[in-house]
Amino acid sequence: MKIGVISDIHGNFEALKSVLEELDRLNVSEIYCLGDVVGYYSQVNECCEELIKRNIPSLMGNHDWYMASGGFCPRHNSVNDTLEYQRKVITKKNIKWLQSNDIQRFVGNIHMVHGGWSDPIDEYLFEPSEEYFSRIEGKIFISGHTHIQTLQVYKDKIYCNPGSVGQPRDGNPKAAFAIVENENISLHRADYDIDKVNELMIKAGFNDSAYKVLKKEERYYAGFRKT
Repeated sequence: MKIGVISDIHGNFEALKSVLEELDRLNVSEIYCLGDVVGYYSQVNECCEELIKRNIPSLMGNHDWYMASGGFCPRHNSVNDTLEYQRKVITKKNIKWLQSNDIQRFVGNIHMVHGGWSDPIDEYLFEPSEEYFSRIEGKIFISGHTHIQTLQVYKDKIYCNPGSVGQPRDGNPKAAFAIVENENISLHRADYDIDKVNELMIKAGFNDSAYKVLKKEERYYAGFRKT
């Protein structure tokens, strides 16, 4: 059985559509989302509704938590600018769905969280190590949050970050995802229309910083200032 794992969609429906089409083409039978469905880009309802329609279970990411709890990001005002916009357009049904999402999930011998195993919602695993996972029971560990696609195979454990669907930060602008088949994990990328995302952000009242981030012309936290 092939399992698809996606993460950090961040309101980028154009990227999500492309990844789901690729997963369908590869005959993936089950898909799981590690969270952060909302944040950064403008198509928050479309992203939530697509996951709901396809019965794709999603975990609670930190951006999802900000939205579901009525909170804000303590790190970057640019995140809060987008949250302010998304709170005006997101439906009550989608808020309720976000609030219902779990903070961890077990699928066979796979343990999934959004962030890390010390803080499932907001721990950044930039340098995952064998020592870190030696303290945790299990075989396969998968998390998102960093937007950096990686696969680490240790002596008796495996760690994977599928990367970000909506805003990769590893130097490759293509939407990222992973496929798990038994204990074999493969990393994948998918092209999509970045220009369309920019048009939608401009229409929503933002400048082109979102476009520059996706094109790797600007650091991710530098933009999303309203025009």
